[in-house]
Amino acid sequence: MMKFDPDFYQFNSRRNVVYARNGMIATSQPLAAQAGLDILKKGGNAVDAAIATAAALTVVEPTSNGIGGDNFAIVWINGRLHGMNSCGRSPKTLTREKLDQNGLSTLPKHGFIPVTVPGAPGGWAALSERFGNLSLFEALEPAISYARDGYPVSPVVARNWKKAFDSYTGLLKGEEFKHWFETFAPNGKAPEAGEKFRSEDHARTLEKIANTSARDFYEGEIAGKIDEYSRKYNGLIRKEDMAAFKAEWVEPISVGYRGYDIWELPPNNQGAIALMALNIMKGFELETRDSAFFHKQVEALKLAFSDGLAEIADPMHMRSDIKNYLSDEYAKIRRKLITEKAIMPKPGKLPPGGTVYLATADGEGNMVSMIQSNYMGFGSGLVVPGTGIALHNRGLGFSMEKGHPNEVGPSKKPYHTIIPGFVTKGGKAVGPFGVMGAYMQPQGHLQVLMNSIDWHMNPQDALDAPRWQWVEGKKLLVEDTFPEEMVSDLISRGHEIEIAKDNSTFGRGEIIWRNDSGVLCGGTEMRADGCIAAW
Repeated sequence: MMKFDPDFYQFNSRRNVVYARNGMIATSQPLAAQAGLDILKKGGNAVDAAIATAAALTVVEPTSNGIGGDNFAIVWINGRLHGMNSCGRSPKTLTREKLDQNGLSTLPKHGFIPVTVPGAPGGWAALSERFGNLSLFEALEPAISYARDGYPVSPVVARNWKKAFDSYTGLLKGEEFKHWFETFAPNGKAPEAGEKFRSEDHARTLEKIANTSARDFYEGEIAGKIDEYSRKYNGLIRKEDMAAFKAEWVEPISVGYRGYDIWELPPNNQGAIALMALNIMKGFELETRDSAFFHKQVEALKLAFSDGLAEIADPMHMRSDIKNYLSDEYAKIRRKLITEKAIMPKPGKLPPGGTVYLATADGEGNMVSMIQSNYMGFGSGLVVPGTGIALHNRGLGFSMEKGHPNEVGPSKKPYHTIIPGFVTKGGKAVGPFGVMGAYMQPQGHLQVLMNSIDWHMNPQDALDAPRWQWVEGKKLLVEDTFPEEMVSDLISRGHEIEIAKDNSTFGRGEIIWRNDSGVLCGGTEMRADGCIAAW
């Protein structure tokens, strides 16, 4: 387990770390965490709890994820790690020629063009079939109940819901978008904190997924409704695209960092960026958590993004094996580029996003790191009529650069921002961690892990510590709790720093570590409605 230093405080942590023995759920929404805990107490394992939590999050935090999105997971079970990529592909008719015919030189954020096949339901079914103790229906029962009976909206979700409603009111003018307003703003406004919200359509869709192990979603009535909706408004996704979907089991990738093994998922997932940055950082001797340390962190991250955005894509289209970028030899080459001054990296401006992350652990030693997203809040702005399904806009992850390995094209998986993480040591599980938030995710992984490993912070302190966010070029955002003297020194090093007005773009994380005696130690996100449910 991580070594914690109880005397190390350079900031005032707002919450206490949580300890438990029989099980723990850490996520961004209390009702979803409780759903997972209920499943554990019913006899489910950490995988069943993860499915229950993930499904509940589509109901109680629709501002960040949904049935119409993707998910990824790293599962520790029976002493071994397993990786799951449940990301859908682009429609087979999404071609450059089709975009040119529509006069599109960039991919639109909303509407049908950026819609790819949703993978979330298929991910739940795959996890349940391979590792679950309970049936998929049992795991989805709490989510179905929340959708049918209603639930009180939590504060951060209410705030983000209002932002989406205000934005969509001005942006979404076509008839195809009316179903979003009917579903998520039935009273002509976003629900307020504490207001009860329910969706019978959402409940019925979850029931169909539960009763058919998601087959109805990809091959049956729901797939037909998605096809019909798409055809009506000149969309590209078809029932054939849905039927071709299958969640994939993949081998996680890793680097060693100061005695620990840090695990991420391989491309089309961007987890390798966090690993590349850690590999660069492990070559530095770190004595104090000062501005020189933060400068090196930022520069390492920028170099990692330069490689990641140039190379990460659907593995079938990549120019080289991502493991080539994770070697110690390559890290030495990149490390030499870091000087005392900020550098100008290759990538452009990074867009914001919307995602949920969850970590689960049971009393038998099983643990799950899982992440799920609709991207950019509610996604495409499209809701399939009569289903409650908000379709994601994950196609925005494609590049429009001709010849790029991630170039937009048919039946491809896009560069994907959502990344679950996991830590082991000496072949034993330490635990799951994650920081949601589009391109902030590898940045959050880097910061939270180094807080834990280098500075011996407990999970809650590691999450609460002030964060920085690289945006583009030499531009950095920092939270208003970031020490002023460090901000001044970073500016002298050439960084262009803006103190953020709010912390909504700095990622939202969760951590569960397990010690050698089986005690679980968890931290949850103060930047969200974060909650740990434990027993």
